[in-house]
Amino acid sequence: MPRSLWSGALSFGLVNVPVALVAATRDRDIHFQQIQRKSHAPLHISFVCTKENAPVDYSEIAHGFDTGDGYVMLTDEELAAAQPEKTRTIDVREFVELDEIDPILFDHPYFLVPTGEGDGPRRAYRLLVDVLADTEKVAVGQFVLRTKEYLVAVRSRDGVLALTTMLFQQEVRPTDDLALPRKRPAKAKVDQAVALVEALGDDFDHDRYKDRYRERLRKIIKDKAAGETIKAPPAPESPSAPPDLMEVLKASLDNVREEQNA
Repeated sequence: MPRSLWSGALSFGLVNVPVALVAATRDRDIHFQQIQRKSHAPLHISFVCTKENAPVDYSEIAHGFDTGDGYVMLTDEELAAAQPEKTRTIDVREFVELDEIDPILFDHPYFLVPTGEGDGPRRAYRLLVDVLADTEKVAVGQFVLRTKEYLVAVRSRDGVLALTTMLFQQEVRPTDDLALPRKRPAKAKVDQAVALVEALGDDFDHDRYKDRYRERLRKIIKDKAAGETIKAPPAPESPSAPPDLMEVLKASLDNVREEQNA
């Protein structure tokens, strides 16, 4: 059982379902230690004052906000005044369709697991799992984790309640100031591109996709430990835009159809 990061209740209406929050992801990265090249001794980070060029003890570190005319200094106690009120509930505000939520809003995934003594809390948990699965609805609400308030989406996934933190609207960059093409391409090009997309269409299978970087890195570590010389690959060149987009689309579609008929 993974370590609980938060415990409380998922609350909607007068219903409270006791739950604990656990991580839905696991760390599979290959980690390196930063060491001194000659001695192989581990390094540590220290804070240095840029004016006095001297190390600064943690107790001397202050919080300053740059206004442009100087710094506004805040103590830990003053920063705590802005923290949200800590509660033990995930307050559900509404139930919505999953496709109503723009995927760009999704941030970090967790699982909610049932807690509490007796069969009552577990029956309530299972009821909510089944209701969300049968109605294909997502519960949207807010809760406080540590010192921050989060917007969250809770849905049913393989018999468990999956909670995903979401970005607030002001955290998403607007696209108005991006240099985007505004003129719609000719219909023939759109139709050809649609045909290519449909030819490549398939059901999503997560198992098809592997972390190729981690596999290559493990092989490099193994080869280096065996005394082999590691050579970096040449830097890739950025592909250029096709001179005739219609011709490239048609050629791509022909190649896909040939592979599918082979």
